[in-house]
Amino acid sequence: MTTATHGTTWFRRYSTTPAPRRRLAVLPHAGGAASFFHAWGSAFGGDTEILVAQYPGRQERFNEPCVDRMDVLADRVTQALLPFTDVPLTLFGHSMGASLAYEVALRLEARHRVTPAALHVSSRKAPHRLTPRDLHRMGDDELVAELRRLGGTDPALLDDPDIRQLVLPAVRADFTLVGTYGPRAATTVGCPVHAWTGDTDPNVTVRDMDAWADVASHGFRLRVLPGGHFYLIQQHETLMRELRGHLTEGH
Repeated sequence: MTTATHGTTWFRRYSTTPAPRRRLAVLPHAGGAASFFHAWGSAFGGDTEILVAQYPGRQERFNEPCVDRMDVLADRVTQALLPFTDVPLTLFGHSMGASLAYEVALRLEARHRVTPAALHVSSRKAPHRLTPRDLHRMGDDELVAELRRLGGTDPALLDDPDIRQLVLPAVRADFTLVGTYGPRAATTVGCPVHAWTGDTDPNVTVRDMDAWADVASHGFRLRVLPGGHFYLIQQHETLMRELRGHLTEGH
């Protein structure tokens, strides 16, 4: 089942959790939509509610303007998460979503005195090691080539000219957001940080991911799994099993 959660348009949930003991908020990658994480909805048991962010400009939010600035998106996601902080809240962000999850964690702590149970960051350089690219200034063909290179997008969608024209505005907005989110100070978060990456990621090295330790004042763990930038597709079962363990243990 796909429903809006407590009236907000910002999150989708793919299973019903009447009385959750904890929540996991999932923040997708550039060009990604909530449906990419559909299988996560029922992978964590009945006491864990999974909230998957749906950014403006895609799927049921197609007619809303895309957000192309990290600070704006982080502010809005943080505000939308506040009603869900009555139980321990863990953040998981993949690629662009990892930077977003980090910014949301900082805002929850600094502005609302809410410390996440844990921050999970996947396939994205630590904030102080970022090297912004200018793909958002390139033509459509270059954007599509980058999506193909990274994987994670159905090639059939990229081959269809009509679908390409529908999805590219959101992709360009996300790449603008990523490309203008420059290196930032390694401000620590008040929760454990877990980093995840694929061993053949073309954009992110193991050393890049290990640098997340610099923002982790309450514990750090790096897990390297077989695969590329979208290792989480091939390693779905392993990732779900290990995430379940962390959530059950409270981190």
